[in-house]
Amino acid sequence: MSIYTVAHSPDADDIFMFYAIKFGWVSSKELRFTNMALDIETLNEKALENFYDITAISFALYPKIRNEYALLRTAVSFGEGYGPKLIKKRGKKLKKNFKVGLSGRYTTNALFFRIAYPDARPVYMNFLDIEKAVLDGKVDAGVLIHESILDFDENLEVERELWDIWVDLAGDELPLPLGGMALRRSIPLNKAIEAEQMLTKAVAVAHRHKTLLSKMLLERNLVRIDDEQLQRYLDLYANEHSITMNELQYEALDKLFAIGFEHGYYDCPIRAQEYLIPTEYTTLRELH
Repeated sequence: MSIYTVAHSPDADDIFMFYAIKFGWVSSKELRFTNMALDIETLNEKALENFYDITAISFALYPKIRNEYALLRTAVSFGEGYGPKLIKKRGKKLKKNFKVGLSGRYTTNALFFRIAYPDARPVYMNFLDIEKAVLDGKVDAGVLIHESILDFDENLEVERELWDIWVDLAGDELPLPLGGMALRRSIPLNKAIEAEQMLTKAVAVAHRHKTLLSKMLLERNLVRIDDEQLQRYLDLYANEHSITMNELQYEALDKLFAIGFEHGYYDCPIRAQEYLIPTEYTTLRELH
């Protein structure tokens, strides 16, 4: 049996999508997964080191790791009219070179932010610390991600939605690409295909049994939010569109990668579907 490490973030959507495997609802005779929960920027940095077998990443990072990792079709998070929020103290007027708290250099929200606000001064920190940093005046503003977007201090207000920045950059209302999963290319292809199939089943099973799985996560204190917020958050980022990417999501990813290339963040433009695991291998092997 092959054992692979799946690294994911501790936010509710990643926990939700992986724990169908952890609870034994999805299994394989050939594969077993261990898991590691780390904040998204640590995962991005580890992916640059080719560290974990399978890892959650910010989509904006992917072109930088494309030679070492294949892009998975499953466990994806896109915004549909929503996403991270740029927040500040109520009534505060931001200067052109305002100091902003961002959740990491390689995150998708940081890419959009740097393009939209080239004169701002980023301060990178754990996303859980951003709200307090704004309240304490350590930064003038901050970009909230994950569960932080659901509920924040009443002394703060939204300066701008990153969804609006995305629409301005993309020129169309495509879904906002935020995060997904990548698998190390050194894994044998047949194992890689089975791993993706197993993860896809896990996301589908988790979605189908959302109420029961949510209850189990809450009872075990595996998420940082209460039941009402958990349901709201899962509706946003762990829904039916998280199971397998669709054509509109691929189009959105291609747009993201094109925007990044146009602004000098990538060495070449890429198309997402050219970097997926070639599942046709299984069919060809069966024919022979």
